[in-house]
Amino acid sequence: MISLFITFRLLDAIDILLVAFLLYELYNLVKGTAAINILTGMVVLYVFWLIVKALDMQLFGSILSRFIDVGVIAIIIVFQQELRRFLLIIGKTELFNRKNFTKNFLMLQMGDRDELDIHPILKACRNMAEKQTGALIVIEQDTDIHFYAQTGDIVDSNITEALLESIFYKNNPLHDGAVIIEGNKIHAARCVLPSTDKTDFPASLGMRHRAAVGITEKSDAIAIAVSEQTGSISLAHLGKLYRDLNNEKLATLLQEKLQ
Repeated sequence: MISLFITFRLLDAIDILLVAFLLYELYNLVKGTAAINILTGMVVLYVFWLIVKALDMQLFGSILSRFIDVGVIAIIIVFQQELRRFLLIIGKTELFNRKNFTKNFLMLQMGDRDELDIHPILKACRNMAEKQTGALIVIEQDTDIHFYAQTGDIVDSNITEALLESIFYKNNPLHDGAVIIEGNKIHAARCVLPSTDKTDFPASLGMRHRAAVGITEKSDAIAIAVSEQTGSISLAHLGKLYRDLNNEKLATLLQEKLQ
């Protein structure tokens, strides 16, 4: 006698929840980018292949299966930026964080960087916001962004409020571009950063904010942008932009992202 009941285990429920979570995170990664259309097309193609397979259409099914076979390679090629961001998010967890890994598991933490003093950065951002001086400050974390530092001029100086303000003063030749902070020093100024390709990026924001989001999509760096038009302060991290921050919110968010 054939049983009409389907057994449903606790493990099956966990399996469904994990798949749902993965699909949700994947959607969040590609939402607002051109990749969402590609992802939709791939999902439709896969569902269509399942239907063809169920109907036992062997010739058509074999053709579609060739596309499915190379699907993983296609995903890696098409979604390079999204996969990079996904891996960065995983790498920023406490378990896999490079800063904490040896400390937690090997107890051999050596040569740690000095803790970043954010007060000169906060004061400079507040003053530049009041004067509506445009600025873009990038703080390196675990991901090496030395390549982008090489596009500018090496400064290698201690972080001070006055120096940051003078760099972004409109008549300073170094003001056009980004300042990159490595460790507890201003490593370079006038740096060229990659721009985000998000299609839903606010039209009211200019290239400075696009660059702030762009560098955080390719690394785990933190970017602070001060608008030249409005004087508003924004912070970007892992491709997400936090806008219209006052000094207190900026300090709280910056400390949170630096942990």
